[in-house]
Amino acid sequence: METFGMALHTDKYQINMMYAHWMNGTAKHKAVFEAYFRTLPFGNGYAVFAGLERIVDYVSNLRFHEDDLRYLSEQEENYDPRFLDELRTFRFSGNIHSMREGALVFPNEPLVRVEGTIFEAQLIETALLNFMNFQTLIATKAARIKQAADGDTLLEFGTRRAQEADAAVWGARAAYVSGFHATSNMMAGKRFGIPTKGTHAHSWVQSFTSEQEAFDKYAEVLPDGSTLLVDTFDTLRSGVPNAIRTAKKLEERGKRLNSIRLDSGDLAYLSIEARKMLDEAGLDYVKIVASNDLDENTITELKTQDARIDVWGVGTQLITAHDQPSLGGVYKLVEREVDGTMQPTIKISANPEKVTTPGKKDVYRIIDRSTGKAVADYICFTDENEPREGKQLKLFNPLHTYIRRHIKDYDAQAMLVPVFEEGRLVYELPSLDEIREYHVSQLNQFWPQYLRKLNPEIYRVNISEKAWKLKQGLIDRYMEEMELSEES
Repeated sequence: METFGMALHTDKYQINMMYAHWMNGTAKHKAVFEAYFRTLPFGNGYAVFAGLERIVDYVSNLRFHEDDLRYLSEQEENYDPRFLDELRTFRFSGNIHSMREGALVFPNEPLVRVEGTIFEAQLIETALLNFMNFQTLIATKAARIKQAADGDTLLEFGTRRAQEADAAVWGARAAYVSGFHATSNMMAGKRFGIPTKGTHAHSWVQSFTSEQEAFDKYAEVLPDGSTLLVDTFDTLRSGVPNAIRTAKKLEERGKRLNSIRLDSGDLAYLSIEARKMLDEAGLDYVKIVASNDLDENTITELKTQDARIDVWGVGTQLITAHDQPSLGGVYKLVEREVDGTMQPTIKISANPEKVTTPGKKDVYRIIDRSTGKAVADYICFTDENEPREGKQLKLFNPLHTYIRRHIKDYDAQAMLVPVFEEGRLVYELPSLDEIREYHVSQLNQFWPQYLRKLNPEIYRVNISEKAWKLKQGLIDRYMEEMELSEES
């Protein structure tokens, strides 16, 4: 699926670090990185993981081609030609574990874990974060809109306002993962099998001598799927009455008008009045589509005003994630090879939230057997067997350790699944419909208070006591070393 030529979809500092490792003889040293985000977007109670399919495409086809190497040879760093020869034969040979697309995910838990040489693990950081951050952000925004729509049909209309073609196509896919029903983007439809929907523009109406003629001509050509845009001149005095006349002509042919679309004005008032007019004309089957800078907040407000809208066309606010245009996911080294053995490593920061949790980790979703609902995500080292064996777990807040709970009657679902093993793809990518079904099953595992759009309850993300003690021990050791160096 992915085209070749993505090797240079990276930051220059990745290439420079790879070169420095190669020059220093450390390029083959093993390393473990974990990708995660620190803060939930939009004030939501969860995020929806997306982007894995593109990560898989990227890693599977990761090659340096001759034009890439030629470009690198022209850089001011004057890379050694032998380094470029190393890149010429480069193939990813490491391991990748990942959340499944559609999973509900939370701050500070590994979403993707990469194990390999420092050389290869460093290279894929930029692209991996690019794909994960954008698609997870859009999927999360779409989930919020889906919740606000409360079962109504949702159409993704964002292509013209997206930040370039890739954002439009992959953003449409991310929205579909979270429950949107169709997209206007034909490329996304062709590439991913997403249903496509479209109406017509104001220019169609303007290109005829009358609005009535424009509607009639359009319905003649597309009698089985016409949606008429009724706000070019005057929605209630012109657009809706003309659409009703067109609908009656379709009925004479044994056809039905599908819907009308409102794209401006007071959508609540106009939809209520348009619904009355349609119903009085015996057209109760004609649906009302609304567009015009909609998002989850606008949809919620329109519903409180009893708007009679059946289908929501959501564009700019979704595809640009207008109220929070980036996720802020990071990719941090958690373990490295030292003298032939793997050792955990930590990043210390003056900002406490930026201090990393060292060591190679797994994530388990802890499901209470009595309710079938998730009670916490449990992060532990990969060699800790307690969750797999069903042993009693201590769940405690890593920042406020007095907040704790013991749980023993539970099921532990492993959230990170193997995707690549020694460079070989071992994960069968699911269909989009399977991803959508998985996403719904994920939502069903959570109590409503964690899913609500406004002021959601904070879901527990706990690290094991062993992981917490290692983290605190490394922090203490670092602080002691700093104090000794200051004294000397």
